[in-house]
Amino acid sequence: MSMSATNTAEKLDFVKEGQGQNPIDSQMQKEYIGVQSQAGAQQLHTVKVKQTELILFTTQLAVMLDSGVVLSDALDAIAEQAEEGTLKMIIMDAAEAVKSGETFSKALTAYPKAFNSMFISMIKASEASGKTVEMLRVLSSYLSFESETRKRIKGALTYPIIMAVMAVAATGTLMFFVLPRFTKIYEARGAALPKITQMLVNFSKILGDLEAMTIILTTIVFASIGLYYWVGTLTGRRVMDFLKIHTPVLGTMFIDMVVTRSMRIMATMVNTGVSLLDTIEVIQGSCENYYFQQLWVRTNGKIRDGYQLSESIQISQGDEGTRSHRVNHKTGTGPRTQLIAPGIIQMLRAGEKGGKLGEVCDKVSVFYEKKLEASIKAVMALIEPLMITILGGIIGTIAIALLLPVFRISTVISH
Repeated sequence: MSMSATNTAEKLDFVKEGQGQNPIDSQMQKEYIGVQSQAGAQQLHTVKVKQTELILFTTQLAVMLDSGVVLSDALDAIAEQAEEGTLKMIIMDAAEAVKSGETFSKALTAYPKAFNSMFISMIKASEASGKTVEMLRVLSSYLSFESETRKRIKGALTYPIIMAVMAVAATGTLMFFVLPRFTKIYEARGAALPKITQMLVNFSKILGDLEAMTIILTTIVFASIGLYYWVGTLTGRRVMDFLKIHTPVLGTMFIDMVVTRSMRIMATMVNTGVSLLDTIEVIQGSCENYYFQQLWVRTNGKIRDGYQLSESIQISQGDEGTRSHRVNHKTGTGPRTQLIAPGIIQMLRAGEKGGKLGEVCDKVSVFYEKKLEASIKAVMALIEPLMITILGGIIGTIAIALLLPVFRISTVISH
């Protein structure tokens, strides 16, 4: 008998064995596979993907669709080339959903941790306008810009963090190894330590007390958990978002970041033929700050009432202009800070009159991108001297507390 005949016979035997299986065992196996697949899908829904992987996926998809490849085939090709991991499984599932008749945006909504509301909203708008390739290019560019921004901020924080770690190590060494020796000498002579040194000694005793540290750490953990859940509430979110946009220097950087994103999205969507109301909804979904979201909600309502975009933004920010109000975190009312600068509103008004709103938004986004870079540099320039001042003050205080007993030790020993 030939080798092929042998293989065929083996396959037939395997099929017969499978057909002769106990129906109950077969049903249990199917249920087990179903449970496993559901567990895997549930895990995918709650897992994030790396920003670099998302940028690569968006860029590849834009290139393949621009080359005339069908969406489902493009997703299959990208999944085949992708490395083993979460994103590959998500792309494969999305490809199957698209093949079954779902839209690409609907398929992505099953993975909110991997694709945020802005990403899905822009894909949905591009499907309606038929400009998916252009929108994917903008998304890729925007994701790359945000990734670079995060890298810059992390780079600015690297040096202060290293300094803080070294300061903690140096402080710990002085407090736990050097200070106790001076304490013993003073106690043996019956002399009193300088007040600042005694405070440092008391603090080091607390750090060395296991029971006290257990209580302190437990309190900190529970307070952190409480703070975490409080920030998740509407009141906590309003307070934190208010602080984000009103903190000196950092608030300017945050506002510039959100405005840059909003104007870039608006320029892209208006230029690709998406309606202004759909554009406002996408921008609203892209803003995580409560006050920006409320601004675009009010703007959306005014546009539906028949106002122009520039008028809607101006009215939504309040006719009071820069006049400040007391914040009411329960009702969400509070000072309507001019999140969108008057200059931008004037430019939008000119764009509306000339029928070039998309071009104006594009120019505004370019301008604010440069302004954002300047804001990031300002934050970087502020962080380093601030950290040096704070750490220098802490280490200097500890050094003085340690040197005072040294200066007085000869007197103590002589007595």
